Amino acid sequence: MKTLQEQYNTEVAPRMQKEFKYASRFAVPRITKVSVNVGIGKIRDNKDIVNLVEKHLTLIVGQKPCAREAKKAISSFKTRKGMVIGYSATLRGRRMYDFLNRWIHYAIPRMRDFRGIPIKSVDGAGNLTFGMREHIVFPEMISEDIRTIFGLEITVVTNAKTRDEAIFLFKLLGFPIER
Repeated sequence: MKTLQEQYNTEVAPRMQKEFKYASRFAVPRITKVSVNVGIGKIRDNKDIVNLVEKHLTLIVGQKPCAREAKKAISSFKTRKGMVIGYSATLRGRRMYDFLNRWIHYAIPRMRDFRGIPIKSVDGAGNLTFGMREHIVFPEMISEDIRTIFGLEITVVTNAKTRDEAIFLFKLLGFPIER
């Protein structure tokens, strides 16, 4: 099976260049980065569970995530400025393609009641944002001791000029975009 990067170079880029009549191969849209975010919400006071969330996110994305702190205090959410309220990781290059491959081919097919990524998840700038309710669908979590299930948000950023170009790119790469 070809990796996502090999598939892009051999099949996707030439087909998109022909379809959209790009002058150069370098004008063809590509995925530039993937951002994975987790909010810790009400469990922020339990340090053991927060450390477990950070450990599991590290296993899923393949690098240590950055702690995200609250920018201002909000009393109704019981947060103070500087309090850790989530974690994020930005993936580029090889780690990005490895993560996307595991997400598309292993994690998404294991999701319950999945009917495809909604086409409205692609914004006008060509970026795809998708939320997952459970992190346990990733293959790295199979042998782990799961005490807490958390959701995560995945944003795939492209340099496509239009939404249609990005949707075409995602479909050619094998993203399960609903019709």
